[in-house]
Amino acid sequence: MKVKKTVLARLNKCYAIAPLNYQGKPRFLVASEKPDPCCLFDSDGMLKDTLWTGPGGVMTMVQVPGTDGQLLATAKFYSPDDSLDASLVVVTPKPDGRWDTRTLTPLPHVHRFDILTRNGVNWLIACTVKSGQDRPEGDWSYPGKVYAAVLPEDLSGFDRDHPLTLRVIKDGLHRNHGYTRCTRGGSPAGLISADEGVFVVTPPETPDGDWKIEQLLDCPTSDALLLDLDGDGQEELCTLSPFHGERVMIWHKSADDTYVPVWALPEDTPFSHAICGGSIAGKPTFVTGHRAGKKNLMAIRYDKAAGDYTVMILDEGRGPANVMHYVNDGGTDVLIAANRETDEVALYEITE
Repeated sequence: MKVKKTVLARLNKCYAIAPLNYQGKPRFLVASEKPDPCCLFDSDGMLKDTLWTGPGGVMTMVQVPGTDGQLLATAKFYSPDDSLDASLVVVTPKPDGRWDTRTLTPLPHVHRFDILTRNGVNWLIACTVKSGQDRPEGDWSYPGKVYAAVLPEDLSGFDRDHPLTLRVIKDGLHRNHGYTRCTRGGSPAGLISADEGVFVVTPPETPDGDWKIEQLLDCPTSDALLLDLDGDGQEELCTLSPFHGERVMIWHKSADDTYVPVWALPEDTPFSHAICGGSIAGKPTFVTGHRAGKKNLMAIRYDKAAGDYTVMILDEGRGPANVMHYVNDGGTDVLIAANRETDEVALYEITE
């Protein structure tokens, strides 16, 4: 692979990244973990707008399906120990160019969330990293939870005094940190990672149905994704472990439908955090990065001739918190990284 890097902006403790379809064009957002802005870029990486200058504390952003630029975002999650006032907010573009932000629902310690559409119903799924604390630092005694609700088409009636009601679909998840979207049985689903392991949660077929919850691993995991790297038709499970940990591993489904480890990155990567995957430059690629140590951004692929997984360093010393992949208008694969440890929003064009 060949990599061409462009630094797009300096953004204090940049953290969250999300695609946004707005004014008929593909764009992307990058927001700060601290009380700092959220920036809107076009697909070429040109800064187009600032959605807000505060309060920040953004862990996740997701566009509301079927809208022109409306999105949900987390707010006031400044760290696991400073997230009691966190909430989900609705951000709506206005005709005069302003962006209106209102509370959808207060949700202390909300870290990751998504909107999954099944049979025409939009489901909100929200994950709290924990559910309380007695000490100001390092208190993980209250496990996190997973919440869900049908997301109404019209969100204009919700605010802090009229919040959306959520229900718990899974609890008992300590350090409930990781979330990636996946597919299960042809339906959209969420892959959740915590100290108790890795779980797949699938929305109901009908609004009054029950969520399906399956456990894939029972070992502490910080983040995970499913991707068929070796081309055998079975998705490998790629994990970062334990919580904010140093191990990058790949697991393969065995004959009895359990996942067994088949590969581990030989070198420890402290504070492993960034994760995404897909077909990049024509080959299935697992991309990950870590926020401590060498602070690398890496691409992992399967080499069929060698019968093993290979690693390529895409960037060094930048400390990515999150990374996102898309294909630009010219057909080139692009990675956007929120290099939190160096306050750098970076675009990487990837060619073979």
